[in-house]
Amino acid sequence: MNEKPDWKGRRLRLEIGAVAHGGHCVARHEGRVVFVRHTLPGETVEALVTEDRGGGFCRADAVAVLEAAPGRVEPPCPLADMSRGTDRCGGCDWQHVDPAVQRELKAAVVGEQLSRLAGVEHPVEVLPLPGGPLRWRSRVRLAVDESGRPGFRAHRSHRVVPVRDCPITVEGALDGVTSRTWTPGSELGVTRDGSGGVHVTEYSVRSRGSAGRGARPTKRARKVRGTGTAHETAAGREWSVRSDGFWQVHPAAAERFAEVVARMADVPSGGRAWDLYGGVGLFAAVLGRQVGPSGEVVLVESGESAVRDAEANLSDLPQVRVRSGRVERLVAEPTIPAPHVVVLDPPRKGAGGAVVEAIAGARPRRVVHVACDPAALARDVGLFQGHGYRLARLEAFDAFPMTQHVECIALLEDTERDS
Repeated sequence: MNEKPDWKGRRLRLEIGAVAHGGHCVARHEGRVVFVRHTLPGETVEALVTEDRGGGFCRADAVAVLEAAPGRVEPPCPLADMSRGTDRCGGCDWQHVDPAVQRELKAAVVGEQLSRLAGVEHPVEVLPLPGGPLRWRSRVRLAVDESGRPGFRAHRSHRVVPVRDCPITVEGALDGVTSRTWTPGSELGVTRDGSGGVHVTEYSVRSRGSAGRGARPTKRARKVRGTGTAHETAAGREWSVRSDGFWQVHPAAAERFAEVVARMADVPSGGRAWDLYGGVGLFAAVLGRQVGPSGEVVLVESGESAVRDAEANLSDLPQVRVRSGRVERLVAEPTIPAPHVVVLDPPRKGAGGAVVEAIAGARPRRVVHVACDPAALARDVGLFQGHGYRLARLEAFDAFPMTQHVECIALLEDTERDS
């Protein structure tokens, strides 16, 4: 019987191939696939295998560049420097890449996922948001090590890499946070809102019930700084939301995404729209303005705090009706009127078959799909195609510079209505 290979700890000389979804590039060695971080297509590197479960692939980190690609630059963060070996912060994937090349790589990933998972060939350009590639992250979660030092976890690891500063985090957010010690094993949520206020919450993990088997860990939140209510501005409105709730991380993202959704949705006055996974109501506000007092928008959200924020922030728009519950259950209810347009912004895993089927069954003219994961978007696009919808437009934004993540907004149109 052949033993499973175990290359963990081996150093390999690799010629790097195409970029792949997940913040790495693909190489091959002795008939196996190696997913290599901190590389670029076309490079030759020495890589250290960091994970090998014995299958057809393993994972590695580049530790020396033998032949560099033109897009390689010096990382702006010392915790991403190759001299640290595998002791690098896991928060950024592309610190070693020129920002314009980062966007090209992200576009290639989106295009490849659409082609492979949905069978769609569609041109993709990833556009930058204002402000540049650094100092854009307004919401950040830190882990605390056993000595009480805050930092970020290494890639695919629970190990904490302590930090004093983070060059992608907005100025002032970490002042007084990384310079002190915290409860070992806790987590910190830090938000710098649109008004300049900084909110810090410490989350300590505790066991509920007796220790040992059956004990359930719970998180206890303790506000350390700020009111816990973040104040933001977007879509011509002022917003008050929980500081640790959902809001776009990039300061320019909410405004830009609202503009794109409004343009793609184009709901007629007096029309009906669904805003699924609606959060605190950013897109529902845009849709509510389009349908006017005689129209109707149904916002569906499962998070209790987001529902409360949506109801408070949209209280001046009686045409917006907020429903609390899981999307897959509520969209199947006959009491929700059939929409002209559906906007959905699902979690990273995507909407999935049941939700797509329910939306398609309501037969909206247009579906606007907001996605932070290219693979999930491609799977959903493929499902919509099976129900007679086509990808009519795609706009992609580099809302998370220095990382693998990219935000896409896709417009799907009903082909059966056109025929």
